[in-house]
Amino acid sequence: MAEHRTMQRQALLDAARSLLSEGGTEALTFPALAERTGLARSSVYEYFRSRAAVVEELCAVDFPVWAAEVEAAMQAADTAEGQIEAYVRSQLALVGDRRHRAVVAISAGELDAGAREKIRAAHGGLVTMVGAALAALGHTEPRLTAMLLQGVVDAAVRRIELGAAEDPVHITESAVTMALHGVTG
Repeated sequence: MAEHRTMQRQALLDAARSLLSEGGTEALTFPALAERTGLARSSVYEYFRSRAAVVEELCAVDFPVWAAEVEAAMQAADTAEGQIEAYVRSQLALVGDRRHRAVVAISAGELDAGAREKIRAAHGGLVTMVGAALAALGHTEPRLTAMLLQGVVDAAVRRIELGAAEDPVHITESAVTMALHGVTG
């Protein structure tokens, strides 16, 4: 019985990833989850109390994997500059990944304060990772600089996701240039 529930929960999470990837947070509804998994709508409520709970669970499951990929890319770099470049590139490379959609969905505004805080804390781990590279470059306020750098990455993510006029490769290159050279290019 426990194995069956685990498999059903995983099926619901997989369906949620697909729905988020295909249509954003608006597509993530309990009727759509029920249809994708073959469960009754009322059965979906046995696993999750709300859409926000689904997104929170996706973030709890997917964010650590996503962060580990960013960390691995940074560790493969030989220099602090290379680590910063890897930080930016690896996050932007994940934009099309279904797991990333769930992480982005946290901005939908329907999560409770506790869920938002958990996700912010997990996101803080990314900022901490790049902070060490920034400190190695001599930044006197590496945490602040890391948060601002994450703002550049977040803006690039939004441009890519919106299907902006610029090619995603161009957006990535511009974000890397800004990260490494500021507005002087």
